[in-house]
Amino acid sequence: MTAPGAVGAGAGATEADADRVFAALASAVRRELLRLLRDGGPQPVQVLADHFAMRRPSLSEHLRVLREAGLVSEQRSGRQRIYRLEAAPLAEVQDWLHPYERFWRGRLRDLGALLDRMPDDDVT
Repeated sequence: MTAPGAVGAGAGATEADADRVFAALASAVRRELLRLLRDGGPQPVQVLADHFAMRRPSLSEHLRVLREAGLVSEQRSGRQRIYRLEAAPLAEVQDWLHPYERFWRGRLRDLGALLDRMPDDDVT
């Protein structure tokens, strides 16, 4: 059973699904792959590979992790594999992060109010 407020609680996803998404996002390479797909749309694996100084099997492993987390989908077109961003799991991450965003906005608002109440230093 998914705990209240857990990622995927509203979409029928399991806690294991949420863990896979967060684990996938933990890698800078995988976050960059997601950015490339967000900004450039669906792309063949070779186009994605051109952005990284790593061997193809390593990149394929990163893409596999993203695929298993539901963050990308793969379509075969002849000999090419085309990858596409699947953003739905990211919306669930955003839902999980939202209370923390509200927390920090409140803290920054309180800090701003405190600074506004403090007297200005006269610089001569």
